Amino acid sequence: MTSLLEDPVATPPPDPPLDLSIPHRLHVVGVGGPGMSALAIALAEMGHHVSGSDLRDHPVLERLRASGVDTHVGHDRTLVHGVDAVTGSSAIPSTNIELDEARRTGVAVLSRAGMLASICARARSLAVAGTHGKTTTTSMLMLILAAAGLRPSFIVGGDVADLGTGAQWTGRDWLVVEADESDGTHLELPLFGTILTNVEIDHLDHFGTFDEVIASFDRYLGQIAGPKVVCADDEIAAELGRRHGATLYGLAPEADVRAVDVHATGGAFSFAIERSGTRIGTVELPLRGLHNVVNATGALAMALEVGVDVDDAAGALARFGGVARRFDIRGVDRGATFVDDYAHLPSEIAAVLDAARHSGDDWSRVIAVFQPNRFNRISEMWAEYRDAFATADLVVLTDIYPSGTAPIPGVTGKLIVNAIAEAHPGQRLVWLPRRNDLVSFVAGEARAGDVVISMGCGDIASFPEEVIDARRAR
Repeated sequence: MTSLLEDPVATPPPDPPLDLSIPHRLHVVGVGGPGMSALAIALAEMGHHVSGSDLRDHPVLERLRASGVDTHVGHDRTLVHGVDAVTGSSAIPSTNIELDEARRTGVAVLSRAGMLASICARARSLAVAGTHGKTTTTSMLMLILAAAGLRPSFIVGGDVADLGTGAQWTGRDWLVVEADESDGTHLELPLFGTILTNVEIDHLDHFGTFDEVIASFDRYLGQIAGPKVVCADDEIAAELGRRHGATLYGLAPEADVRAVDVHATGGAFSFAIERSGTRIGTVELPLRGLHNVVNATGALAMALEVGVDVDDAAGALARFGGVARRFDIRGVDRGATFVDDYAHLPSEIAAVLDAARHSGDDWSRVIAVFQPNRFNRISEMWAEYRDAFATADLVVLTDIYPSGTAPIPGVTGKLIVNAIAEAHPGQRLVWLPRRNDLVSFVAGEARAGDVVISMGCGDIASFPEEVIDARRAR
């Protein structure tokens, strides 16, 4: 544990900037993004008059309109006239004309974190935080509470397959929310309790150093007076959890709530749950990947903390349909299976590939296709990817998707190629920076019995369909 940390001190988060107990006119800039669209839906269902704008006409805009959000394609200064507050994600530049007009006319401009904090203040809020695993664990916890009859509201960073949406406001006591650390949002939320999934290197553009990432989660746990449920399998998270008196969960022997007797068959897992060494139930989880067993155990551990019966929790997990872009099987063509996944950090990639290898599906080859994301992330982390693809039979890499970051001289996807080649000289590795070449190669390479897993958080999400179309056009 870093020496940066001192004795834990409980400090509350700042007060939310907007009182949402009274009706407001609100405007959301960049409303088509997954995080902002979820926010807009929740605000509209709370009874506020919500408008939103985006540069492009996303399919999600139709869902927003159905939820009562007045959506506009393109930005216009007049859209913020007469509103009480405007919000936008950290990806929206401060020079955006709607944000500029709001500041010029005296309209309150809230960060996404500030608006989310204002929503969290309207309920007893349970958050899921951590470097990865947040969306799946948040969705699991929400569905467990719903199965127990608690009817929670929720705001998630991706669509829950069972509901086809990433947000809902029920007006009941509980809110389940994903607490993003990328811009410090997790430190602004007034929360009752939290799950902390892991603490790994990322977002150094915001934090500067990994010590500061760790310190932020230390402060985060110190702000929460209610239940804290922390993963025992992650060394740094577990140490933070012990410092703050958290309940530990996972596969590790020291976990207070532990998954044991774990068995994988045909794309699913069965396992037993122990609490303080006593077996209390069993779970049938219809998901691939040992990491999802851990995620489910964390959601179940928090459910136990708030009084949910273990059988209700296990029943909800048995019906869990997953989250968009998490081992999402997009199609099968001539015996080859094509999967899309959001994984973009080394440990996420390793977990997804391990899930494919040990899923019980008996795929003959695992082909990994990866699109790195953000120039600043890759400039700091490229060497960390050297072992992430070790279980794949073939690794295909393309160039960096910028996600709004500026190019850095010498920083390309080739850095990751070189790191893998040096660490695993015998691994079959292909570097295809151009999209057309990438699609053509994989379309010709994939054969019956293969699983092709394309990963990343850029525009790689459409890759499975592109490859299947190319194969069928041959």
